[in-house]
Parts: sequence; C-alpha cells; structure tokens
Amino acid sequence: MMSDEEVDRFARDLALEAEAGGYHTNPDREFTRGLVRGLLANLERYGYISCPCRLAAGNREDDLDIICPCDYRDPDLADYGACYCALYVTADVEAGLSTPDPVPERRPPPAERRRQKEERAAVPGARRYPVWRCRVCGYLCARDEPPEICPICRVSRDRFERFM
Repeated sequence: MMSDEEVDRFARDLALEAEAGGYHTNPDREFTRGLVRGLLANLERYGYISCPCRLAAGNREDDLDIICPCDYRDPDLADYGACYCALYVTADVEAGLSTPDPVPERRPPPAERRRQKEERAAVPGARRYPVWRCRVCGYLCARDEPPEICPICRVSRDRFERFM
C-alpha cells in the first residue's frame, strides 16, 4: 500500500512532466490522486504504469498502447477535451473554461490490435500518421493532429505545419 506522500509526490511529478511537455493534468486534486493510486498500483502489479481505467493483460508488449501516457491521449484531448481516464485535460478544461465531453473507448479489441501490429511489421517504414513541424523551433511529431502546445518552445498548435 502506498502512502499519501508517495501519491502526492507522484501526482506532483506527473503534473510537472505534463506541463513541461505542453500537457495539463486534471485540476480536480482528489480525482487525480485516485488515478495516481491506480497508476502506482499497476506499477507495483505489472512493473509499468498502465492506464488505471483499462484492463491490462499484464504483458508489457500487449499493453504498450495503454502505458501512461497512452497512445490514445492526444486524439482524445483533441476530440473530447480529456483523455479516456481524464488524467490529462486541455488547457481550457484545466482553466475551467470548458468541460470535457464523454470519451468513448478508442482501444481496439485484442484481435484488431494484433492485426494492426502485423500490418505495421509487414510494411517497414510505412507512415501511419502525418508528420507535423513547429515553424518556430522545428520540433517534429507524427500524429493525427499537432499538439496543443509545442513541448519545446511552447507556441500554440496554429504555429505547426504539415511536414510530410
């Protein structure tokens, strides 16, 4: 069992890391502490911090997509204002200017995940996502949409251009 101090320290570190990367954690302290307890429990149970809102297989390779921050965080933030478990939220949600919409589960079933993995392995070098470039600092990221804030120079998403 983890102490309140461990939970608070991990939550604080997570928030600092998120902010440094242009992300925001949920401002509801008690809600966030509950999620952090789940992350720490999964760290103890599996050896990695899988999302506390999803059922982990207990096999790191099978769970790579749900290790926090999960593969679905950014599209969830762009579409709904929060990630599936609501640990991460947009700047507007953090500031209380908006509330997030309900987030549907994006994670495909196991058979579909296996099929996607096999497809990626069969076509080496194939791009799954567009590449976005920050016009200010040159930061590159491959994802459906540019980040809300550049994690390097902190400019807003409108300063990104599609690179590839």
